Amino acid sequence: MQPLEKVNLAQKFSLFNAHYQPKIVGELNGQQVKLVKFKGDFTWHHHEHEDEMFLVVKGSFVMKLRDGDQTIREGEFIVIPKGVEHCPTAAEEVQVMLFEPKTTLNTGNVRNELTQPELQKL
Repeated sequence: MQPLEKVNLAQKFSLFNAHYQPKIVGELNGQQVKLVKFKGDFTWHHHEHEDEMFLVVKGSFVMKLRDGDQTIREGEFIVIPKGVEHCPTAAEEVQVMLFEPKTTLNTGNVRNELTQPELQKL
């Protein structure tokens, strides 16, 4: 059995500066725990088979949705059900923790310059 390790979120966030490039910091039950920094607009997309959970650790962002935008603030989270088109955007840098299945591609049904097929593990 591997030794259990706690994760310090501030320390992990300090290891990277790139926006919209999630980093894996944990795994459980087929899910990955990822950290990501947002700033500016992402891309409109959806996930065919996966729900996503976005938990704001620091800052705030707007989750653009076709039926109305939602502002997600520090200490809040939103779950985006599979199939729902969405687009995160942040005027200022925000730190977000994601919970999603291992199969989740960050840009979902879209492939572009923001797509990260291989994620770094911190």
